[in-house]
Amino acid sequence: MSTRLPQLINGEFAESNTRTWIPVTNPATQEVLCEAPAATAEEMEQAIAAAGAAFLEWREVPVSERARLMLRYQHLLKERHDQIAEVLAKETGKTFEDAKGDVWRGIEVVEQAANVASMMMGETVENVARSIDTHSWTQPLGVCAGITPFNFPAMIPLWMFPMAIACGNTFVLKPSEQDPMTPNMLAELFLEAGAPKNLLQVVHGGKEQVDTLLTHPAIKAVSFVGSVPVGQHVYRTATDHLKRAQCFAGAKNHMVVMPDAQKSQVIGSLVGASCGAAGQRCMAISVAVFVGESQQWIEELSAEFAKIRPGAWDDKDAGYGPQISPKARDRVLTLIKQGKEEGATCLLDGSECTVDGLPDGNWVGPTLFTDVKPEMAIYQEEIFGPVLCCVCVDTLEEAIELVNNSPYGNGTSIFTASGAAARKYQHQVEVGQVGINVPIPVPLPFFSFTGWKGSFYGDQHAYGKQAVRFYTETKTVTSRWFEDDIQSGPNMTIHLK
Repeated sequence: MSTRLPQLINGEFAESNTRTWIPVTNPATQEVLCEAPAATAEEMEQAIAAAGAAFLEWREVPVSERARLMLRYQHLLKERHDQIAEVLAKETGKTFEDAKGDVWRGIEVVEQAANVASMMMGETVENVARSIDTHSWTQPLGVCAGITPFNFPAMIPLWMFPMAIACGNTFVLKPSEQDPMTPNMLAELFLEAGAPKNLLQVVHGGKEQVDTLLTHPAIKAVSFVGSVPVGQHVYRTATDHLKRAQCFAGAKNHMVVMPDAQKSQVIGSLVGASCGAAGQRCMAISVAVFVGESQQWIEELSAEFAKIRPGAWDDKDAGYGPQISPKARDRVLTLIKQGKEEGATCLLDGSECTVDGLPDGNWVGPTLFTDVKPEMAIYQEEIFGPVLCCVCVDTLEEAIELVNNSPYGNGTSIFTASGAAARKYQHQVEVGQVGINVPIPVPLPFFSFTGWKGSFYGDQHAYGKQAVRFYTETKTVTSRWFEDDIQSGPNMTIHLK
């Protein structure tokens, strides 16, 4: 019988009372690794209530103590780094090196959370009027919630709950039901680091559990990362219920290649940025825009694509792993087929990919299209597979127009040796995260993750200073102290005197 994954509710890991269990499979073999519960309505209520009670005490804990908890936590995460990565690799299919990168990028956010005191500083102005001073405090909201996707089961939860808790809130995490073992392990280590009981709750399930978090009056803010339709649902539902929401959704990320770019760097970057993690990154490059003579490099790019192959997590020669599920694989294959039918040229077709000894894996080989037009489905949709679409234009201006016409604005990059071209691109492109000779410009956590347009719904972004603003309120205090018993008449105006 499969292991049943526990939930963290009211400070204890315990088996759910649910009748609905969700199999969690190894996407390379279809082996059932465990079963995740669909939390009952009573369990959801218990988790939210426990977090609410814990907040009343946690908000009074000095910010320095909250920071020290994060210091202890990041130390434990580093000690168990490879253990977490192995669990992550088995349930996502990622290669071991890619899984370690997932964990490490999360640790970097926890390190930033340990610096929370300086980010929560208020402001003070003396003598805003005669003998009157004004200052501001940064205070936590209450119970916050996070809904995280399958593709980064370590990094994205660590975007959320460490920053929220460091700011003085408590947190309810609902991770993806497709790979919930990694988030559970993160929660175990958080308790081991000395986190007081009930700061973090971890519940499992699907839409029903998500909707409970979005509508429950005790939840003050919701963070989400996932697909466009779900992101729109989360944002609309949360804001309809008067909650703060930050929802990171879909992407169609372009890499513009100028003729003066370094060819070997361009080709290597395109292979890694489009096929890494089986293309299942919201910052993956899925469109290469070749400007002018750089389109002559496409044949060499195709040859490099053909050299990589998918494989199991512990296959050191594998470039990437399987799609997360048979459904995800079928969707990618359908889009590849549609691209051919719509007239794109498939230079390299990964539709029939197999891996020796792993006949049941969700494999898709590296796939490269040319002659792609903006009206085609493979250009319009986020494929989320190891598929790269090549588009050719004559000028940088045409490339900028192409990118700006996309409804998404998550990430983009330009490869060039020209400072003028790079400056023009970064200034005019309507995308939140721009790389110059960097294919995947995910900022380190002292900045914020800043997708634009249809890639993000909300006002404040993840981690960095914007996360502190998202998870806190600002209170201003205006004060006056009288030195003498001065008698004065009433001030009948709004003017400070």
